[in-house]
Amino acid sequence: MAGLALVVSGVKIIGICVLLIAQGAAAQSYPLRAVRIIVASTPGSGPDVVARLVAQKLTERLGQQVVVENRAGVGGNLGAEAVVRAAPDGYTLLLEMASHAIGATLYKNPGYDLTRDLAAIAPIGSTPSLLVVHPRLPASNVKALIALAQSRPNELLLGSGGAGTPPHLCAELFRAAAKIAFVHVPYKGISPALTDLTSGQLHFAFTSLPASQALVKSGRLRALGVTSRERSALAPGVPAIAETLPGFDAIGWYGLAAPAGTPAAIIERLNATTQAVLALPELIAQLRNQGAEPMRGSVAEYHGFVTAEIRKWGEAVKAADARPE
Repeated sequence: MAGLALVVSGVKIIGICVLLIAQGAAAQSYPLRAVRIIVASTPGSGPDVVARLVAQKLTERLGQQVVVENRAGVGGNLGAEAVVRAAPDGYTLLLEMASHAIGATLYKNPGYDLTRDLAAIAPIGSTPSLLVVHPRLPASNVKALIALAQSRPNELLLGSGGAGTPPHLCAELFRAAAKIAFVHVPYKGISPALTDLTSGQLHFAFTSLPASQALVKSGRLRALGVTSRERSALAPGVPAIAETLPGFDAIGWYGLAAPAGTPAAIIERLNATTQAVLALPELIAQLRNQGAEPMRGSVAEYHGFVTAEIRKWGEAVKAADARPE
């Protein structure tokens, strides 16, 4: 019996070795056909443009076409579900976003688990938000805004693009960190909220840099801080909110993921290739034009980042008692 056990054990070891060799060979020859990146937003949107910029550079490095396919709807869930259901062979990828991390808590049954059903590949970029106020508001910096809000609880009006959206939840993290109370006024999109903010009907908002920088430059809005942990090259001269509220960090982000079960060798190949293209000066400049600061990291680092983001945004969703619209 002992001899038989040794034989069985040996067969298992040989089987594992053969599998590893086969996976390594598959990674070496990968890809043999076009690779899809599914983007859970509409054509021409910020995520779509970022995905296409990265896809172009990946095409050049991988030697096969990397194409973008749009699957917008249900807060990003439709796109994510399409990837989760795809074959785990490295030919269908997902452009993950902060909205996916938010949706893990915002939706009672999103149809998938972000860390169980998807395998992290690599980060692509971060998108810090900008805290902006009406120029007549007597607050020239973050500290002054907090003091004003504390002296006038539930009087200041915050505009957002809708309940449960990243700008709204960014404000909820700010509310908790600053220990202030304000009134949230949700809109159907950030553009009408910024219109009312510039007219003085609102007091402040959190918004993407591309959406607000022209208004700041023209003097129609005043920028008080960026939501990244440190100052951003995307908004020169604007301090980080973390300089007033240590540890504050509420960024949007993009990254790549694949269906769970995709061979590790293919995941590592995609990670290395993605990190290589993100070091290209021309891609860095293109991403910055879209309000995104390139991010780089290993598979393990990106997995840890996504896990932490799910936890952070989940706390904000619960604090705001946000519901999907």
